[in-house]
Amino acid sequence: MEGPICYIVGAGTFYEEGFAPELGDFVIAADGGYQILLERGVTMDLVVGDFDSIGFRPDHPNVVDLPVEKDDTDMMAAIRLGRERGFRSFCLYGGTGGRADHTLANLQSLVWLSRRGCQGVLIGDGWTARAVTNGMWSFGPGHRGLLSVFCMGDRAEGVWLRGLKYPLEGAALTCDFPLGVSNEFTGAAGSVSVERGTLLVVYYWK
Repeated sequence: MEGPICYIVGAGTFYEEGFAPELGDFVIAADGGYQILLERGVTMDLVVGDFDSIGFRPDHPNVVDLPVEKDDTDMMAAIRLGRERGFRSFCLYGGTGGRADHTLANLQSLVWLSRRGCQGVLIGDGWTARAVTNGMWSFGPGHRGLLSVFCMGDRAEGVWLRGLKYPLEGAALTCDFPLGVSNEFTGAAGSVSVERGTLLVVYYWK
């Protein structure tokens, strides 16, 4: 990902793949993510939430309190705060493995970021998800595993899949038919691109 990264950890299951904040990055604990990071000795720059999942207000110098009844999820509120601080690359952890509706909400958050010119990934159990809007995501050689592409909206046009077992050339995907599910990396470099619309890309790679 380009530039400094905003790492956000929620209250779901924490899969540590790729979690390695560096100097200049920013770490936000969203609600129950506070306990997850505290137990691992990770320094947090900001803690945000209504804290209903932990039952107490964290003892931290930078806490943003949210009401229990609100439009944003705690993760979404954390994303907004990261953008307000100038970050454009986001890694979301602890956003899966619990309630299915929260996992879906976090996938929608990737779309929200993508449509505002930001990059975001959601880390699951051996899988990663990202969204691509009117653009391209490229990957280098050497990868094996599965990749699926879904249309996030009524229609995505000009969809190109390169370097995969089942290529697409200028195809149209719709939200009501899973044409892009269960593709495979071939070990070659490649890309996923869309000319008009938004794609959700979910991949399991080695």
